[in-house]
Amino acid sequence: MDKSFVLKLTDLPRRPWFWAFAASVLAFGATTYLTDGRGGAGLLSAALTFAAFSAIVGLGQMFVITLGPGNVDLSIPATMTLAATLALKFMHGETALVLPGLGVALLVGLGAGGFNYALIRLLRIPPIIATLSASFLYQSLAIWSNRGLRIKPPEVLADFTTGSFFGIPNMTLIGLLIAVLSWIVLERSIFGRWVSAFGQNTRAARLSGVPVEVVRAVTYISSAVLASLTGYFLASFSGGAALNMGAEYLLISIAVVVIGGSSIAGGNSNVPGIWGGALLMFLIVSMLNSYGLGAGVRLIMTGTIIIGIVAAASGKGRAV
Repeated sequence: MDKSFVLKLTDLPRRPWFWAFAASVLAFGATTYLTDGRGGAGLLSAALTFAAFSAIVGLGQMFVITLGPGNVDLSIPATMTLAATLALKFMHGETALVLPGLGVALLVGLGAGGFNYALIRLLRIPPIIATLSASFLYQSLAIWSNRGLRIKPPEVLADFTTGSFFGIPNMTLIGLLIAVLSWIVLERSIFGRWVSAFGQNTRAARLSGVPVEVVRAVTYISSAVLASLTGYFLASFSGGAALNMGAEYLLISIAVVVIGGSSIAGGNSNVPGIWGGALLMFLIVSMLNSYGLGAGVRLIMTGTIIIGIVAAASGKGRAV
């Protein structure tokens, strides 16, 4: 066997994303073992589908967190809800309006991201407070716009989001495509270098000519746009927009970033790890459900497992 190949294999545990994927494999194995192997294919399909939603919002959150301490987008759930509500209301179940409806969702993301940045830049509000405050506004707009009604998506859009291509869920393919584009931006573009420089030392980045405010604006807008895109697809997948549809994605968007190996201190992102963290989050819940544990016990064990993964990955080198 090629010695260089062996060295690459032994180097895998040093990659931050390795631990998230390894834990996902263990969780999948434990769940299928509990069910005597029944439904393994269905579990894998479900994991790939639901992980896609978590991965897309996680990628947006990762861009923001990479900017450094204090940078986090707490408006993601409300942005998802508002985008889904306005887009589905605009489409009104009409197939011909699917693409314009997607445009509406993306415009919501652009507006939300721009507003978040304006609060941070113009009013000098800390990002955590700015995005949290903005989330109340977005959620209120969503409530006002749908007035408690569950708005259904066009049938063709629902079929697409729940369908598959050669056995691979369509949402998985979309999530992977966005992940690849995010990796190219962060690892192969000047903007990616600017984001890392911003997170490592904002003052040094500014003195070296990095347009730090442009970087911050684009990053927060990107997070909001990805949240809006997720809301659009999630509402179509689940059969309609609901006011609480984005609630669980606040902690998930942060958890997948941390579990995936990105530095919470900023300056270091990890795109492959986002998918590992997203798969792990879904499979942990599935595994604990298989044991028939109560909600409280599941939360405790989920938190413990997450801490273990983060601890195992701490101090490891940066993934390529």
